[in-house]
Amino acid sequence: MQSLIKILGSIILLFFMHTSAAQDAVATFAGDFIQGGLVFGQTSPGSIIKINDHHVRVTNQGDFIIGFGRDYPKTAILKIIQADGYATERTFNIAQRDYKIQRINGLPKEQVSPSKKTLERIKKERERIKKARSLDDDRVDFKDGFIWPAHGPISGVYGSQRILNGEPRQPHYGIDVAVPVGTAVVAPASGLVTYAEEMYFSGHTLVLDHGHHLSSSFLHLHKILVQVGDYVQQGEKIALVGKTGRATGPHLDWRMNWHNQRIDPGLLMDEAKSNQ
Repeated sequence: MQSLIKILGSIILLFFMHTSAAQDAVATFAGDFIQGGLVFGQTSPGSIIKINDHHVRVTNQGDFIIGFGRDYPKTAILKIIQADGYATERTFNIAQRDYKIQRINGLPKEQVSPSKKTLERIKKERERIKKARSLDDDRVDFKDGFIWPAHGPISGVYGSQRILNGEPRQPHYGIDVAVPVGTAVVAPASGLVTYAEEMYFSGHTLVLDHGHHLSSSFLHLHKILVQVGDYVQQGEKIALVGKTGRATGPHLDWRMNWHNQRIDPGLLMDEAKSNQ
């Protein structure tokens, strides 16, 4: 298992100090302040943290995480309120990214422009998976770091703008690993299974919650080997790779969410492309 500090690309130490407190408040961060980045932090126990006025869960030991989506703005304001009431604020610059354009042709028309009936189904599925990703408890499964859920060539990257049959569609929010149908998928970190259903676009879909509103999603699966409510350990076999849903070939689409922010799983790995 790789250590958290080895997995994450950089460490930033921030010191919030004041003369009225009995002890200086120290906040440490490991990760990337970049679109798609997930940052792991620690502060003094009992502190309250907000990012752009969004309340962030903090453990009794002072651990917390914050994430930045694909189109996150250029700055983020972090506010720390210590247990003694002293507050401090810091503005961070969020690195902006240039995203690739990926053109995919030959898809069935219904997979690009679904009928009204199909759109109703898609809407209901999105509501169910949104609920599955809404869990926000105090587990810290993410602290052990992440491993690849499958090994193979990277065929799709986070953030790329999708052009399907010549029509612009939503960006790609995951990282695709091109491997044969039936290849084992393992848990990149320990977690609780909150979703295991077949969806129109993503086929057989599995969601694994890692605590603090952070989850991994696995799309286009051939078979799901766990059930909602199961708790799995890092490295445990949870599914088989497939090509279900809107897929032109067998692959694993691995995605991550922190609250409503779409996270780039590749940024959590030592080398996003060293996966074969």
